Amino acid sequence: MTLRETPNRQRRGAVCVSFADSYLGQLRALIGDRLVLMPGAERADGSILLQKRTDFGLWGLPGGNAEEGEGLETPVIREVLEETGLIVSDVEPFGFGCDPNYETFQFPNGDRAQFFALMFYTRRFEGEPAVTDDESSAVEWFSVDSLPEMLPNMARSVEAYLRFKTTGKFQMI
Repeated sequence: MTLRETPNRQRRGAVCVSFADSYLGQLRALIGDRLVLMPGAERADGSILLQKRTDFGLWGLPGGNAEEGEGLETPVIREVLEETGLIVSDVEPFGFGCDPNYETFQFPNGDRAQFFALMFYTRRFEGEPAVTDDESSAVEWFSVDSLPEMLPNMARSVEAYLRFKTTGKFQMI
């Protein structure tokens, strides 16, 4: 789940789309900074790939929101590529984050959103991680034993993934 709504360029297929032209950008033009309830997607990997976010200055998981007409796997694959340069495949859901105490944010630009995040993981990817957009200042692999300071909802997502790996049970957080 990407916790940033500041202007950027997004890929839709082979075409770059500005934030203003995206579904969320068009919605923001109509409603301003009112609270938005948003479904989103996340992914995690055996050792955890994190991005240092430019909006909050903390680490988080790559991910983002669906555009109109997309299913749930498409934004996972698209956002990971846009944010890290990695091509992922065989994404699998492991949990759902919906606690408004953790999933409601006010962004630096004043926009507010409450996220409903279906969380995914993959063990199949191609490429080397790199900063590929203005949403990240760094992209790195971390051992689960030495994770950096993260956004609270993202840290909960990693904890849920570790429980999922141990129990095999879908996680509701």
